[in-house]
Amino acid sequence: MEKMKAIICTKYGPPEVLKLMEVEKPRPKDNEVLIKIHATTAHIGDAKIRALKPGLGPIKDFFFTPIMRIMIGFKGPRNKILGMDLAGEIVEIGKDVKLFKKGDKVFASTFEGFSFGAYAEYKCMSEDDLITLKPSNLTYEEVVPLPNGGLTALLILQKATIQKGQKVLIYGASGSLGTYAVQLAKYFGAEVTGVCSTGNLEMVKSLGADKVIDYTQENFNDSNDTYDVIFDSVSKIVSSERKRSLKKTGIYLDALNSSNDLTFKTEDLQFIKELYEAGKIETIIDRRYQLEEMVEAHRYVDSGHKKGNVIITI
Repeated sequence: MEKMKAIICTKYGPPEVLKLMEVEKPRPKDNEVLIKIHATTAHIGDAKIRALKPGLGPIKDFFFTPIMRIMIGFKGPRNKILGMDLAGEIVEIGKDVKLFKKGDKVFASTFEGFSFGAYAEYKCMSEDDLITLKPSNLTYEEVVPLPNGGLTALLILQKATIQKGQKVLIYGASGSLGTYAVQLAKYFGAEVTGVCSTGNLEMVKSLGADKVIDYTQENFNDSNDTYDVIFDSVSKIVSSERKRSLKKTGIYLDALNSSNDLTFKTEDLQFIKELYEAGKIETIIDRRYQLEEMVEAHRYVDSGHKKGNVIITI
């Protein structure tokens, strides 16, 4: 029985509950591919699942935490290996696989069905899962955040049907969702205002934001500006402030609520890949860690100071 290294989460808690262990290496079923993983992400979603903390505030967390237990596992995650994103090489295929071949370099999301499993050296996935070929001119690290951060930002913004010249505000513009949202809103032709902290103003400007607001110095509602779309990528705008700067016909998008009914499709992942290849978007990488440093990576994500994405190389 072959073994592989993986990060195991047997119970909910702080980053220290994550343990590096050797587990059985998976074998692909007839319709599956076996991927040797080269990169994954320390995603805020992984951190929330590990801690069993939705991060919505004390009252909402009180009501939402039991729902998380039902969906993910009562005493700990049912799927002990977390990880929502992966990029790697197909090293084995099942006999019925038609879409991929051994040696294909791919990237994928393991979020659907709470499958997870990217915090490991290998992962089996169905060829019908959210998986597509990696562009040859991009690294594993560059593409690995696209299936969740990039694709989620795209699908949420598409709900607003942004038109050229509209004014869009991205709150939390320096995070994984936010950095992609700024670039995608610009791609759609919007005039973009990004809200972030002092240290991230220049980075958000470099992504194409027309204006930036330092939330440590001012509230975006204090200006006279109004917006066609406000996208709260970190779900932190209090309800009493959500519509003060929104036009009467404007659309407010909250990352958490707007994500509930998203349908992730391979063709959408391929579309955002094409935008990347065309130079319309880029991935902001804040820090890189090895698989063995996962606890430290999660500590950094928990700090709330992450800019863009935290990448794990395997």
